[in-house]
Order: sequence, then C-alpha cells, then structure tokens
Amino acid sequence: MSFDIIRFEKANRLLDWLALTKALEAGHRLPKAEIGDTFLYRDPDTLLTRSAWIDGMGLLVKAATVFPDNPERDAPMVNGTVNLFSDDKGVLEALIDFHLVTKWKTAGDSLLAALKLARSDSRNILIVGAGTVARSLIEAYGAGFPDAHLQIWNRNPARATDLAETYPHVEVLHDLEWAVRGADIVSVATMATSPLIHGEWLHPGQHLDLIGAYRPDMREADDEALRRARIFVDCRDTVLDHIGELKTPLAEGVISHTDVVADFYDLPAGRFGRQDDTDITLFKNGGGAHLDLMTSRYVLDQWRKQ
Repeated sequence: MSFDIIRFEKANRLLDWLALTKALEAGHRLPKAEIGDTFLYRDPDTLLTRSAWIDGMGLLVKAATVFPDNPERDAPMVNGTVNLFSDDKGVLEALIDFHLVTKWKTAGDSLLAALKLARSDSRNILIVGAGTVARSLIEAYGAGFPDAHLQIWNRNPARATDLAETYPHVEVLHDLEWAVRGADIVSVATMATSPLIHGEWLHPGQHLDLIGAYRPDMREADDEALRRARIFVDCRDTVLDHIGELKTPLAEGVISHTDVVADFYDLPAGRFGRQDDTDITLFKNGGGAHLDLMTSRYVLDQWRKQ
C-alpha cells in the first residue's frame, strides 16, 4: 500500500499558522488522546519515541535520535521521522519530516494559547531566546498578531543580532528586565535550568508563554510568576508531573493542582481563556505526542490538497 513521504522544503510553504491553530482546537473536540513515551540511552546519545492515538483522527509514532557529538561530525544533533497511521485500518499514511512537525507543533501550540489568553490589543511581543524555536515564534506570532512589534532578547547578544538580520522587523533588546516590563506578551524558549523571568517584573494584562523547559530539572519562570498568574497548560497529563516548571512548585507547595485553571481539553467548554484585561496569564507549552498527531494530520491534509 502506498503512503506519502513529506519533506520539509516542499511542505513548509503549504502551511498556515492560523489554520493550524484551528486544526489544533478542533483536535481537542475529539476523544482525549492516549499517549506514551519511551527513552533508550547510550551515553551521551538518546533514542526517543513518542506515540499518540486519537479516536477519529488516527495514530502517530514520532521517533527522534539525539546525538550531542554530531555537530563535530558535520551532522545534525537531532534527527527523526514521524509515522502517521490511518484511524480506520491502522495503515501507514505518511512519513513526515521530524523537523517540519516539531516546528509547526511547538510554535502553533503557543500561538493557540496566546490567541485565547493574551489581550487582543497586544502590541509588544518579546521573544526570549534566539535558537531554532525563536525563528518559528517570530513567524507564528507575526501571523497571529500582525500589528504587534516583535522584540528579541538572548543571553548571547550576538546570536540575537544574527537572528534580527534574517528578520529585520525584529528589534534586539539588551536589558531583560526592562524588556519584560515593557512587553504585552513574553514568549520564552531557552534551555534554562533556573528561572530567567521574575514575577516581580510582570504587570497586569500580560501574557507569559513558557516553552523551553522539558525536563524535571528545568524552569524558566520563578515562584512569584506562578503565584501572580492564572496558570494554563496544553495538557495536564504531559506537564504537571513531568516538567520542572510546574512539577517543582507543585511538590514544594508553592501552588496546588487547583491553581491550574485549564488545559486545551477545556477549550470546548470555554474554560481556557482570559477573564479580565487585568489578568496575568501564564501558559506552559509542554508539547506531547497528541499535538504532534494533530499537527501531522493537518500537514497531510494540506499536502494532499496541493
């Protein structure tokens, strides 16, 4: 049986950020996903597989290898593929480029949250970090908030300047506290293991989007930020007991599970949203294979339309 092979270069130009957020929202109206992750290690290398099954949408296995020494061998550190299977027969429908799905899933996840949680009149958007994810966020937030002014801060200013040369409409800022205090939306995509964002810097009406932390020992925002904000996550099951951003303050009693207002599965009921223009909203983007599945289904649909 034939299946589609979808490569980054050909498919990337077919996709649209706002259409993706609608597809992600629609995916959360289906039955809740079953998900599972496995890790295999050979120090310092890792094989990660993430699986998801959504009744009515299909099945997905996303496999990734992380070989930290590869850059020294002129090879990418992270490689992988996405296997998408049909809902009715479980047959392989597509092999999709790992980097394509990761790009659109990660930034689309945060954009969907921002469209629901940030003030619609947000004008200053600060991106903290200047890596691959930052590039995707510039594109995604630019599409979702076309009248906003995009700014970037990075611990290494030279990397921020290099990124701004590719996106000349983006302003480089050098004082993180000043930048955060002046932003309506702050999107953080770093590899920080200790908080960069301090709650005392936040102001009423602001939206904080936290992406980078993915391990139990990683955090990008401090306890005060969590105390001051209304907290949202993309999926309770993949965030609360797994990622340090919330796992640690929950364990230490800084916040409780009831302080997490909603996740994307609360979208149909209308609970995932800003209540007041003075709210400080905080969103933890944890990813998850179910979001890879929703994104991959959107990618395949667009691919076949073209």
